[in-house]
Amino acid sequence: MIRKASKMFLYKDCYEEYKKRHDELWSEMKVELKAHGAQNYSIFLDEETGHLFAYVEIESEEMWATMADTAICQKWWTYMEPLMETNEDLSPVAVELKSVFYLA
Repeated sequence: MIRKASKMFLYKDCYEEYKKRHDELWSEMKVELKAHGAQNYSIFLDEETGHLFAYVEIESEEMWATMADTAICQKWWTYMEPLMETNEDLSPVAVELKSVFYLA
């Protein structure tokens, strides 16, 4: 299993809506995430800064990379775009974090 972490940037007036949309995550999105090897996916919010910390375990980088090309992922990005900083393709602005410690 490959452990991945990243940070994203949520607009401060959107905290509740962001949580609500994830509490109601579409079943098709859940299926597609798992089909692309995602497990133990968590997102945490620093309410002081609006930074999101995402952690996911994946089976392979190649399989995970194809998730962005799915119709459901594109639809999700469009749905979430008003709540957070995004790139031109509407994907979230995300900074991959480097692992510096792991206790198994």
